[in-house]
Amino acid sequence: MRHYLIRRYVLLVVASVIVSLLSIATYAQDDIVFTPQWTAQAQFAGYYVAEAKGFYREAGVKVRIEHPSVTLPAMARLRSGKCQATTLQVCQALEIVDAGIPLVNILQTSMNNAMVIVSAKDKDPLSQKGARVGLFLGFGHLAICMSMKEHLDYQWVHLAQGVNLFIAGALDAMVAMSYNEYYQLIQAGMDISDKAVYRFCDHGYNVQEDGVYMTREYYQTHRQQARRFAEASRRGWEWAAQHPDEALDIVMQYVDRDRIATNRTLQRLMLQEVLRLQVDRESKQREFRLRPDMVQQASRLMVENMMLGREVSYEELSE
Repeated sequence: MRHYLIRRYVLLVVASVIVSLLSIATYAQDDIVFTPQWTAQAQFAGYYVAEAKGFYREAGVKVRIEHPSVTLPAMARLRSGKCQATTLQVCQALEIVDAGIPLVNILQTSMNNAMVIVSAKDKDPLSQKGARVGLFLGFGHLAICMSMKEHLDYQWVHLAQGVNLFIAGALDAMVAMSYNEYYQLIQAGMDISDKAVYRFCDHGYNVQEDGVYMTREYYQTHRQQARRFAEASRRGWEWAAQHPDEALDIVMQYVDRDRIATNRTLQRLMLQEVLRLQVDRESKQREFRLRPDMVQQASRLMVENMMLGREVSYEELSE
């Protein structure tokens, strides 16, 4: 009887250890590293909110937000497995899929295009043929498509970051985001008139931008995890829209932690504009969905301008 009790006790201990190990394994499967495509700023407020307010934890997924570096950008982290999700603009995603890396869009936050061209000479950018125009590396697909269609013959000056060249007068114009560099120029004291700003969304180029992507290989084996992560992220954005001041407080905590050179005023303007761009022009709602018509439009434009070797369909990006 004594041996039986000892053996039963041992079996119970072993079973308890196995259950614990299984729980740990299950929990580990629910871990996800998320890398936004840039440094800490209000462009990613919804994800910071979801982490800070415990929305990810409540959804049963443990999320760690790790920003990219100069030597290891977001897409490189995704490809190497250092993160499981990242944010990309639609045009970037199409380019990556065309290059042979299947992706899945699990959440679309942007419903409108934020790209603008700002003239340094208070002129309509379309009147500046042959102008020296600053363009950030990896972005600006639509700007190039538009310039070719309009026969503008821009001289593209590729930028890594910042607006200093433009402010110094070394550029005739620059491609900027309405939620970021545009406000940086205004904060620098530049007087920018409406005629000096070309907004792509108002001229037939309203293609969605930021969405959350995973590699299709990872998504296929982690569907539930991906959906819980997407739902909690959406909840973070919805909360940010309802509580913008508190969301800004959370953004500034991330900014201060990472020692980002910015200020609260700029981040407030960025958050307001990002939230505005999330509202679909037609439905007047935050839809959080990838629009097939916008994917098709972007794909066709990029094929016409030899940025893609083939048209990438909406189905190739969808779940």
